[in-house]
Amino acid sequence: MRKIILSVILITILVLTLFSNFVLNVAPIDTKSVKFDTGDTAWMIVATALVLIMTPGLGFFYGGMVGKKNVISTMLQSFMAMIIVTILWVIVGFSLSFGTSIGGFIGNPADFFMFQNVGTSSAWSLAPTIPLLLFALFQAKFAIITPALITGAFAERIRFWAYMLFMVLFILFVYAPLCHMTWHPEGFLAKMGVLDFAGGTVVHMSAGWAALAGAIFLGKRKGQKSSPARITYVLLGTGLLWFGWFGFNAGSSLAANGLAVQALGTTTVAAAAAGMAWVFLDKILGHKLSAMGACIGAVVGLVAITPAAGFVSIPSAMFIGVFSSIVSNIMVSKFHKGKIDDALDVFACHGVGGMTGMLLTGVFASKAINPAVTDQGLIFGETTLFIHQLEAMIIVSIFAFTMSYFLFFIVNKITPLRVSEEKEELGLDISQHGEYL
Repeated sequence: MRKIILSVILITILVLTLFSNFVLNVAPIDTKSVKFDTGDTAWMIVATALVLIMTPGLGFFYGGMVGKKNVISTMLQSFMAMIIVTILWVIVGFSLSFGTSIGGFIGNPADFFMFQNVGTSSAWSLAPTIPLLLFALFQAKFAIITPALITGAFAERIRFWAYMLFMVLFILFVYAPLCHMTWHPEGFLAKMGVLDFAGGTVVHMSAGWAALAGAIFLGKRKGQKSSPARITYVLLGTGLLWFGWFGFNAGSSLAANGLAVQALGTTTVAAAAAGMAWVFLDKILGHKLSAMGACIGAVVGLVAITPAAGFVSIPSAMFIGVFSSIVSNIMVSKFHKGKIDDALDVFACHGVGGMTGMLLTGVFASKAINPAVTDQGLIFGETTLFIHQLEAMIIVSIFAFTMSYFLFFIVNKITPLRVSEEKEELGLDISQHGEYL
C-alpha cells in the first residue's frame, strides 16, 4: 500500500510540473522591466543560503544529543525537511502563506500554485527591492527548519514515514496559517499590531508547542535514556546555527541596510549573553560548566532575540539573552523531573524561549531603532504593544498546541507514529534505515 501511495505522489508531482509549464500563467524572466537593488539582492541571496545551513546545523545539534543508536535517524529528520518542505513550498506552501488573504487567516492557494507568477520581474509588497522569487526562496528556508525543530521532542521513538506525513500536515495546517497571520500585511496578527521580526511566533512558538504535543502524544521512551552520542556534533551544530542565524534575523530586514546591521548586532549579543547566563547559572546551582550547557544557552538566546532582533537596542538584546536563558534553564530542570519526555527540551528552549522573546519585544521595542514601530514597549511607558504581544502569545499557543495534537492523532490513525519496543531497543538507525555509525 505504501509503495502505491508513494508512486502516486511521484506521478502527481511529475504531472503538476508539466501542467505548470504548459497551462499556468508562469511569470516570465525579465530583468529589464523592474530595477531591483543589486546590494539588497546580493545580501538576500547570501541570507537565504545562511538560513538553509541552519537545518543541517540543527541535524548535528540534535544528532549529537541522542544515543549512538539514533544519530543517523535524528540527523536525517532535519535533512528530509529540506527535501520535503521545499517541494511542498513550491506546490502550495508559499501561496497559502503569502497569497491573497482569506479572512486574515490563510492565503489563496491558487495565487502562487506551483510558483506561478513567482519570478524575477515582480516583488513582494514589503520587499520591493528584491525579486519575488528570491523572497519566496528566503521564506522557504524558514518553513524548512520549523518542523525539523520539532523532531527533538520525540527523538528515538518515532517511525520515520509517520514523521514525514506529520511534517506535511504541519506545514499546511499550522505553519502556513501562522505565517500568513503574522507576516502578511492583511494577516490577523499583523493587523492587530503584533511584532515578530524573524519568527518568534511563526517558527519557535509553533515548533515548541507542536513539540510538547508530540512528546505528550507519543509518551516516554522505554528504558534508560541514552548518554549523548557526540558532544562534538553539538558544538559543531551550535556553530552552524549561530552562523546561519545571522541570515535568519539580519536577513529579515529584507534589505542590506542599517536595520540588517542592527539585527546582526542584537543577535550576536543575545546569543553570547544567554550562553554566559546558562553556564553561570549551572555553576551557581552546583553543576559543572559543560559544553552542552554553553551550546543550549546560546541557542536559547538566538531563539529569544528572533522576534525582537530588528526592534530593540543592543543593551535590550543583552537583557533578553540573559533573562530568557535563566527562564529556559529553570524550565529544562523542571521538565526533567516531570512525566513528559521532551527528549531534547524543545519546548523548554524553543517554545519558552520564543514566548519570552515575544513578550520582551513588547517591553523593549523602540521607534528609535525601527521607525515601523507604532506602539513602543512597556519600558517607554506604553502598554498597547505589550498587550497585543500577550494576546498573540495566548492565541498562537492554543492554536499551535491543539492543532498539532490533532494532527498527531490523525497521523496515528493513518499509520502508527511510534515504533515497536523491539525496534526502539534496536535503535532507529538500524530499524528505520538499515544504517549505523
